Amino acid sequence: MPREELLRTDEGRRSLLIGIPKEASPHENRIVLTPETVGVLVRHGHHVLIESLAGEECNYSDLQYGEMGGYIVGREEVYRSDVLLKIDPPTSEEIDLMKERQLLFSFLPPFLLSGAYVRKLMDKHVTAVSFDTIRDRFGCYPLVRMMSEIAGSASIQIAAEYLNKSTGGKGILLGGISGVNPAEVVIIGAGTAAEFAVRSALGMGAFVRVFDNSVHRLQRLQNNLGQRLYTSVMHPQAMQRALASADALIGAAYMDGTQSGYPITEEMVATMKQGAVIVDLSINQGGCCETSEIRDLQHPVTVKYGVVHYGVPNITSLVPRTASMAISNIVSGIILDMETHGSMSGWLKSNSGIRNGVYIFNGTLTEANIGELFGIPYQDIHLLMAAF
Repeated sequence: MPREELLRTDEGRRSLLIGIPKEASPHENRIVLTPETVGVLVRHGHHVLIESLAGEECNYSDLQYGEMGGYIVGREEVYRSDVLLKIDPPTSEEIDLMKERQLLFSFLPPFLLSGAYVRKLMDKHVTAVSFDTIRDRFGCYPLVRMMSEIAGSASIQIAAEYLNKSTGGKGILLGGISGVNPAEVVIIGAGTAAEFAVRSALGMGAFVRVFDNSVHRLQRLQNNLGQRLYTSVMHPQAMQRALASADALIGAAYMDGTQSGYPITEEMVATMKQGAVIVDLSINQGGCCETSEIRDLQHPVTVKYGVVHYGVPNITSLVPRTASMAISNIVSGIILDMETHGSMSGWLKSNSGIRNGVYIFNGTLTEANIGELFGIPYQDIHLLMAAF
């Protein structure tokens, strides 16, 4: 008869103490790990501390986390974990609660940083990893791509909402009906967010125009969609004509700071229809529309030249449960990969994708862009890893 046998335990695996605090920002509704993912990590031998009510904005209760093996704790206790998982980078007050040599994962919005903030984080001698710059084995940025997919799809829902009369729009249906023309949607950019905005707009029956300076990206977009649509490079005259008749504009261009000026100028906005809507998905990079302003979920819009501007940087917080599931799927893989290494330095040395996301290593700044922006000395992470 078959008999039970105790399998050999892999001595290279180690148990991790993982902390998930409640986000300090009232406008951040997402959480890094869902209860189901916490259950997976617990079954792998890890201990997960969740601050009470951390998942309430996603409609995840403390009971759900507790049933999956998570420990519901107070604010100070969760910051004593070995690995801290957050959406927003910790505030100055939260840095005070962190312990020395902690491993921090979070997104890193550039507009939230300052020289004093970076130095304070360095003084804790933590290792900080940005979700934004983590790469997978295919060289892609999985978390950025996933959030871009959600933001692109959500932007069309937002545009449709603000075209309603009740929200200050023109009072039109995005897709139109029999005998009535559909709304015209102009999308700036041809990346991931733009692709999913196009998919959603076409699915709702809108007429779509896409502008991008890269012919290759425009070709790739059409190939991915499996159909031809109106595309053009960013000729000012063509864009001006398109915007004059547009009902909605989605700004999905990647703004890396090397551009001179804005793709959409104030003069272009002034020629748009009264009650038209602009959703600027690039607002956290400075915006691709000159008249856009950073707003929050409680006060998301401004009106200029009679055009409604939507400028929320964390747009995926509108659908926090979907966004949290997407983040959790990727982060759980990262944690399970980390457990197979005996030390953090050994893990970073063997995983170039995670290493690409490190901006502080044991208190040493390793991100050149941050160092040059705030005048802080920095070291190359690859050279630091050579010492281990």
